[in-house]
Amino acid sequence: MNAYDPNGEGSDGSRDRTGCPLCRCRDILMFFRDRARTYLQCDACQLVFVPERYWVSAEEERRTYDFHQNDPGDPGYRRFLSRLSDPLSERLPPGRTGLDFGCGPGPALQALLEEKGHTVDLYDPLYNNDPGVFRKRYDFICATEVVEHLRAPGSEFDTLFQLLKPGGWLGIMTKLVIDKQAFRRWHYIRDLTHICFYSRRTLDDIARRYNARLELVAEDAFLFRKA
Repeated sequence: MNAYDPNGEGSDGSRDRTGCPLCRCRDILMFFRDRARTYLQCDACQLVFVPERYWVSAEEERRTYDFHQNDPGDPGYRRFLSRLSDPLSERLPPGRTGLDFGCGPGPALQALLEEKGHTVDLYDPLYNNDPGVFRKRYDFICATEVVEHLRAPGSEFDTLFQLLKPGGWLGIMTKLVIDKQAFRRWHYIRDLTHICFYSRRTLDDIARRYNARLELVAEDAFLFRKA
């Protein structure tokens, strides 16, 4: 793996000028390149990410999200989300208040958690842009199939942990990077709105940075408990 040079990718030992969008480390390495994009990796937290010049426009993002079938009444979609909602509910006392961050056009997770007796606010920059949620504190926050889309994940995780009450839970669903060989065949990178890719090492780094306890509750579902 070569160090990344923004003026001549992977050519020498220079450092990327922008640094890691998650941990801000400036030691950035070339990870992989396909016909569509270049993928870089942070040498510290191991986040794999796509440089800004490959990001799609907000209009293209919206068209992609509108195509997703996220019907709150769809049994298959509810089973998918239950990989996070069930273990989270098992850890919550009754009547907690939470936030579905990046809820999208079909807030099925809200329905699942409110059926368990909790109250869930919604936020999505495209579909439910309510800045009032950032003036509250929450017992739990969920971000399902969201963090792979974030352009500034470090700032977003700062915000999410600030919104959590002490002892609160942050639930994340995203698929994880295994290795470079699996990455090159991975369907997840075919979606051009996916620009950040996390590994177990990345999750451990997030937990350490925010003094949180990490629990892996499914192969693509993770809980962080704030100290």
